[in-house]
Amino acid sequence: MRRRQFLLCAAGVPLLGGLTAGVAQARQQAADPDVDTSVAKPAYPQGKGPRLAIDGGHNNFHTVDGRFAPFAAVARADGYRVSGLTAPLSAQSLAEVDLLVVANPLAAVNIGDWTLPNPGAYTPEEAAAVKAWVEAGGALLLIADHMPFPGGAEPLAKAFGFDFDNGFAQKTSGGPEFFQRADGSLLDHPITQGIDRVQSFTGSSFRAPPQARPLLVLRGGWSVAMPRKAWVFDEATPRHDGEGLLRGAALPVGKGRVVAMGEAAMFTAQLAGPQKRKMGFNAPTAPQNKAFLLNVLRWLSGAI
Repeated sequence: MRRRQFLLCAAGVPLLGGLTAGVAQARQQAADPDVDTSVAKPAYPQGKGPRLAIDGGHNNFHTVDGRFAPFAAVARADGYRVSGLTAPLSAQSLAEVDLLVVANPLAAVNIGDWTLPNPGAYTPEEAAAVKAWVEAGGALLLIADHMPFPGGAEPLAKAFGFDFDNGFAQKTSGGPEFFQRADGSLLDHPITQGIDRVQSFTGSSFRAPPQARPLLVLRGGWSVAMPRKAWVFDEATPRHDGEGLLRGAALPVGKGRVVAMGEAAMFTAQLAGPQKRKMGFNAPTAPQNKAFLLNVLRWLSGAI
Protein backbone atom coordinates (compact mmCIF):
# COMPACT_ATOMS: atom_id res chain seq x y z
CA MET A 1 0.00 0.00 0.00
CA ARG A 2 1.25 3.45 -0.86
CA ARG A 3 2.39 5.40 2.21
CA ARG A 4 0.02 8.19 3.18
CA GLN A 5 0.98 10.95 5.55
CA PHE A 6 -0.59 13.41 7.93
CA LEU A 7 0.70 16.74 9.27
CA LEU A 8 -1.18 18.34 12.16
CA CYS A 9 -0.15 21.85 13.19
CA ALA A 10 -0.82 24.83 15.46
CA ALA A 11 0.40 28.42 15.10
CA GLY A 12 2.73 30.75 17.00
CA VAL A 13 1.50 34.19 18.02
CA PRO A 14 3.71 36.87 19.59
CA LEU A 15 3.15 37.60 23.28
CA LEU A 16 0.81 40.46 24.15
CA GLY A 17 -0.83 41.72 27.30
CA GLY A 18 -4.46 40.68 26.85
CA LEU A 19 -6.98 38.54 25.04
CA THR A 20 -8.39 41.25 22.77
CA ALA A 21 -4.96 42.55 21.85
CA GLY A 22 -3.66 39.00 21.37
CA VAL A 23 -6.42 37.99 18.95
CA ALA A 24 -6.10 41.30 17.11
CA GLN A 25 -2.34 40.88 16.79
CA ALA A 26 -2.80 37.29 15.63
CA ARG A 27 -5.05 38.55 12.86
CA GLN A 28 -2.29 40.93 11.80
CA GLN A 29 -0.06 37.99 11.01
CA ALA A 30 0.12 37.52 7.25
CA ALA A 31 2.11 35.33 4.91
CA ASP A 32 5.35 36.93 3.70
CA PRO A 33 4.85 37.40 -0.08
CA ASP A 34 8.56 37.93 -0.76
CA VAL A 35 10.11 35.00 1.10
CA ASP A 36 12.35 32.58 -0.78
CA THR A 37 10.45 29.28 -1.06
CA SER A 38 12.77 27.63 -3.59
CA VAL A 39 14.32 24.19 -3.01
CA ALA A 40 17.79 23.59 -4.42
CA LYS A 41 17.49 19.80 -4.72
CA PRO A 42 13.83 18.71 -4.75
CA ALA A 43 13.02 15.29 -3.35
CA TYR A 44 10.50 14.61 -6.15
CA PRO A 45 9.94 15.74 -9.74
CA GLN A 46 7.67 18.77 -9.94
CA GLY A 47 4.04 17.75 -9.43
CA LYS A 48 4.91 14.07 -9.13
CA GLY A 49 5.42 13.72 -5.38
CA PRO A 50 3.04 12.64 -2.58
CA ARG A 51 -0.36 14.27 -2.30
CA LEU A 52 -0.25 16.76 0.58
CA ALA A 53 -3.51 18.19 1.91
CA ILE A 54 -3.71 21.03 4.45
CA ASP A 55 -6.80 20.89 6.65
CA GLY A 56 -8.98 23.95 6.29
CA GLY A 57 -12.28 22.54 7.51
CA HIS A 58 -11.90 22.99 11.27
CA ASN A 59 -11.57 26.77 11.75
CA ASN A 60 -7.82 26.40 11.25
CA PHE A 61 -5.58 29.37 11.99
CA HIS A 62 -3.19 28.25 9.23
CA THR A 63 -4.58 27.28 5.82
CA VAL A 64 -3.18 26.51 2.39
CA ASP A 65 -4.02 29.94 0.93
CA GLY A 66 -3.52 31.88 4.17
CA ARG A 67 -0.75 31.87 6.77
CA PHE A 68 0.55 28.50 5.57
CA ALA A 69 0.90 29.62 1.95
CA PRO A 70 4.73 29.80 2.28
CA PHE A 71 4.71 26.30 3.78
CA ALA A 72 2.65 25.12 0.79
CA ALA A 73 5.00 26.86 -1.65
CA VAL A 74 8.06 25.11 -0.18
CA ALA A 75 6.28 21.76 -0.32
CA ARG A 76 5.33 22.34 -3.97
CA ALA A 77 8.92 23.30 -4.78
CA ASP A 78 9.96 19.95 -3.28
CA GLY A 79 7.62 18.14 -5.67
CA TYR A 80 4.60 17.56 -3.41
CA ARG A 81 1.11 17.94 -4.86
CA VAL A 82 -0.46 20.41 -2.44
CA SER A 83 -4.13 21.23 -1.91
CA GLY A 84 -6.54 22.24 0.82
CA LEU A 85 -9.03 19.90 2.47
CA THR A 86 -12.28 21.30 3.87
CA ALA A 87 -14.34 18.11 4.14
CA PRO A 88 -14.76 16.25 7.45
CA LEU A 89 -11.94 13.77 8.00
CA SER A 90 -13.05 10.28 7.02
CA ALA A 91 -11.84 7.23 5.14
CA GLN A 92 -13.41 8.71 2.02
CA SER A 93 -11.91 12.21 2.30
CA LEU A 94 -8.46 10.82 3.16
CA ALA A 95 -8.43 8.21 0.40
CA GLU A 96 -6.78 10.60 -2.05
CA VAL A 97 -4.32 12.07 0.47
CA ASP A 98 -0.75 10.94 1.15
CA LEU A 99 0.23 13.62 3.68
CA LEU A 100 -2.29 15.62 5.70
CA VAL A 101 -1.37 18.87 7.45
CA VAL A 102 -3.59 20.17 10.25
CA ALA A 103 -2.58 23.57 11.61
CA ASN A 104 -4.20 25.08 14.71
CA PRO A 105 -7.77 23.83 14.59
CA LEU A 106 -10.44 25.47 16.73
CA ALA A 107 -13.91 24.49 17.89
CA ALA A 108 -16.56 26.88 16.62
CA VAL A 109 -17.18 28.21 20.15
CA ASN A 110 -13.60 29.60 20.27
CA ILE A 111 -13.69 31.56 17.02
CA GLY A 112 -12.72 35.07 18.15
CA ASP A 113 -12.97 34.01 21.81
CA TRP A 114 -9.77 32.44 23.11
CA THR A 115 -11.21 31.72 26.56
CA LEU A 116 -11.66 28.41 28.37
CA PRO A 117 -13.17 25.95 27.74
CA ASN A 118 -11.45 24.92 24.50
CA PRO A 119 -13.25 21.80 23.26
CA GLY A 120 -11.95 19.60 20.49
CA ALA A 121 -12.50 20.60 16.88
CA TYR A 122 -12.82 16.98 15.68
CA THR A 123 -15.54 14.43 16.30
CA PRO A 124 -14.69 11.00 17.76
CA GLU A 125 -15.48 9.55 14.35
CA GLU A 126 -12.96 11.85 12.66
CA ALA A 127 -10.24 10.99 15.17
CA ALA A 128 -10.89 7.26 14.73
CA ALA A 129 -10.81 7.60 10.94
CA VAL A 130 -7.49 9.43 11.03
CA LYS A 131 -5.94 6.86 13.35
CA ALA A 132 -7.06 3.97 11.15
CA TRP A 133 -5.79 5.79 8.06
CA VAL A 134 -2.37 6.36 9.59
CA GLU A 135 -2.11 2.77 10.83
CA ALA A 136 -2.79 1.62 7.27
CA GLY A 137 0.08 3.73 5.88
CA GLY A 138 -0.81 7.36 6.44
CA ALA A 139 1.35 9.90 8.23
CA LEU A 140 0.62 12.76 10.63
CA LEU A 141 2.56 15.84 11.62
CA LEU A 142 0.75 17.28 14.64
CA ILE A 143 1.54 20.90 15.47
CA ALA A 144 -0.67 22.22 18.26
CA ASP A 145 0.44 25.69 19.29
CA HIS A 146 -0.30 27.67 22.45
CA MET A 147 -3.75 27.90 24.00
CA PRO A 148 -6.47 27.57 22.68
CA PHE A 149 -5.13 25.39 19.86
CA PRO A 150 -4.13 22.30 21.90
CA GLY A 151 -7.76 22.11 23.00
CA GLY A 152 -8.94 22.13 19.39
CA ALA A 153 -6.37 19.48 18.41
CA GLU A 154 -6.88 17.26 21.46
CA PRO A 155 -9.03 14.54 19.85
CA LEU A 156 -6.37 13.87 17.20
CA ALA A 157 -3.48 14.21 19.65
CA LYS A 158 -5.02 11.80 22.15
CA ALA A 159 -5.70 9.26 19.40
CA PHE A 160 -1.94 8.85 19.03
CA GLY A 161 -1.00 9.11 22.72
CA PHE A 162 0.19 12.75 22.78
CA ASP A 163 -0.73 14.87 25.79
CA PHE A 164 -0.53 18.63 25.10
CA ASP A 165 -0.58 21.38 27.70
CA ASN A 166 -3.32 23.82 26.71
CA GLY A 167 -1.15 26.77 27.68
CA PHE A 168 1.96 28.78 26.81
CA ALA A 169 5.42 27.22 27.14
CA GLN A 170 7.83 30.12 27.62
CA LYS A 171 11.55 30.46 28.29
CA THR A 172 12.07 31.81 31.78
CA SER A 173 14.78 34.10 30.40
CA GLY A 174 12.33 35.63 27.96
CA GLY A 175 14.85 35.15 25.15
CA PRO A 176 14.38 33.62 21.68
CA GLU A 177 13.28 29.99 21.47
CA PHE A 178 16.29 28.25 19.98
CA PHE A 179 16.53 24.45 19.85
CA GLN A 180 20.11 23.48 19.15
CA ARG A 181 22.36 20.48 19.05
CA ALA A 182 24.96 22.17 21.25
CA ASP A 183 22.79 22.15 24.40
CA GLY A 184 20.88 18.92 23.77
CA SER A 185 17.54 20.60 22.99
CA LEU A 186 17.76 19.40 19.34
CA LEU A 187 18.13 15.61 19.30
CA ASP A 188 19.50 13.16 16.75
CA HIS A 189 16.98 11.74 14.27
CA PRO A 190 16.80 11.53 10.46
CA ILE A 191 14.62 14.66 10.63
CA THR A 192 17.38 16.66 12.32
CA GLN A 193 20.12 15.41 9.98
CA GLY A 194 22.23 18.38 8.88
CA ILE A 195 20.42 20.74 11.28
CA ASP A 196 22.28 22.49 14.10
CA ARG A 197 19.62 24.95 15.28
CA VAL A 198 15.98 25.84 14.68
CA GLN A 199 13.86 28.60 16.16
CA SER A 200 10.24 28.55 17.29
CA PHE A 201 8.00 31.53 18.06
CA THR A 202 5.85 30.87 21.17
CA GLY A 203 3.98 27.60 21.41
CA SER A 204 2.90 24.73 23.62
CA SER A 205 4.54 21.79 25.34
CA PHE A 206 3.57 18.15 25.32
CA ARG A 207 4.33 14.62 26.47
CA ALA A 208 4.74 11.80 23.97
CA PRO A 209 4.07 8.06 24.14
CA PRO A 210 7.06 5.84 24.98
CA GLN A 211 7.49 4.71 21.37
CA ALA A 212 8.06 8.29 20.16
CA ARG A 213 11.50 9.77 19.42
CA PRO A 214 11.93 13.31 20.83
CA LEU A 215 13.09 15.96 18.34
CA LEU A 216 12.89 19.24 20.27
CA VAL A 217 13.15 19.26 24.07
CA LEU A 218 12.56 22.23 26.38
CA ARG A 219 15.95 22.79 28.04
CA GLY A 220 17.60 25.74 29.76
CA GLY A 221 14.68 27.00 31.84
CA TRP A 222 11.04 26.85 30.71
CA SER A 223 7.72 27.58 32.41
CA VAL A 224 4.26 26.58 31.19
CA ALA A 225 1.51 29.12 31.92
CA MET A 226 -2.09 27.87 31.85
CA PRO A 227 -4.28 31.01 31.65
CA ARG A 228 -8.05 31.09 31.48
CA LYS A 229 -7.81 33.59 28.61
CA ALA A 230 -5.12 33.54 25.97
CA TRP A 231 -2.42 36.17 26.56
CA VAL A 232 -3.83 37.17 29.97
CA PHE A 233 -1.27 36.39 32.68
CA ASP A 234 -1.11 37.46 36.33
CA GLU A 235 0.14 36.15 39.66
CA ALA A 236 -2.85 33.81 39.92
CA THR A 237 -2.20 32.14 36.55
CA PRO A 238 -1.40 28.44 37.13
CA ARG A 239 2.11 27.50 36.03
CA HIS A 240 4.26 24.40 36.04
CA ASP A 241 7.85 23.57 35.21
CA GLY A 242 8.39 22.95 31.50
CA GLU A 243 11.94 21.64 31.68
CA GLY A 244 12.21 18.35 29.78
CA LEU A 245 8.82 18.59 28.07
CA LEU A 246 8.67 18.41 24.28
CA ARG A 247 8.15 20.82 21.41
CA GLY A 248 8.58 18.11 18.73
CA ALA A 249 8.56 14.30 18.41
CA ALA A 250 8.33 11.58 15.74
CA LEU A 251 6.31 8.37 16.06
CA PRO A 252 5.90 5.30 13.81
CA VAL A 253 2.28 4.10 13.92
CA GLY A 254 1.57 0.79 12.22
CA LYS A 255 2.51 1.28 8.58
CA GLY A 256 2.37 5.06 8.93
CA ARG A 257 4.19 7.88 10.67
CA VAL A 258 3.33 10.82 12.92
CA VAL A 259 5.28 13.97 13.73
CA ALA A 260 3.89 16.10 16.57
CA MET A 261 4.96 19.72 17.00
CA GLY A 262 4.05 22.43 19.47
CA GLU A 263 4.56 25.48 17.23
CA ALA A 264 3.56 26.28 13.65
CA ALA A 265 5.07 29.67 12.78
CA MET A 266 8.50 28.04 12.49
CA PHE A 267 7.20 26.06 9.49
CA THR A 268 5.98 29.05 7.51
CA ALA A 269 7.01 32.67 6.88
CA GLN A 270 4.90 35.50 8.24
CA LEU A 271 4.99 39.24 8.74
CA ALA A 272 3.74 40.02 12.24
CA GLY A 273 2.22 43.20 13.60
CA PRO A 274 2.41 46.80 12.38
CA GLN A 275 6.20 46.52 12.16
CA LYS A 276 5.83 43.48 9.84
CA ARG A 277 8.40 41.56 11.87
CA LYS A 278 9.64 38.48 10.07
CA MET A 279 8.52 35.36 11.92
CA GLY A 280 9.27 31.87 10.67
CA PHE A 281 11.79 30.53 8.19
CA ASN A 282 12.09 34.09 6.84
CA ALA A 283 13.54 35.33 10.16
CA PRO A 284 17.26 36.17 9.94
CA THR A 285 17.78 34.19 13.17
CA ALA A 286 16.21 31.01 11.71
CA PRO A 287 18.27 30.15 8.58
CA GLN A 288 17.84 26.37 9.03
CA ASN A 289 14.09 26.32 9.65
CA LYS A 290 13.27 25.72 5.98
CA ALA A 291 15.66 22.75 5.86
CA PHE A 292 13.98 21.40 9.01
CA LEU A 293 10.57 21.74 7.34
CA LEU A 294 11.81 19.80 4.32
CA ASN A 295 13.29 17.08 6.51
CA VAL A 296 9.98 16.69 8.35
CA LEU A 297 8.05 16.28 5.10
CA ARG A 298 10.63 13.94 3.60
CA TRP A 299 10.71 11.71 6.69
CA LEU A 300 6.93 11.52 6.67
CA SER A 301 6.89 10.62 3.00
CA GLY A 302 9.70 8.09 3.34
CA ALA A 303 12.18 10.08 1.25
CA ILE A 304 14.62 10.04 4.20
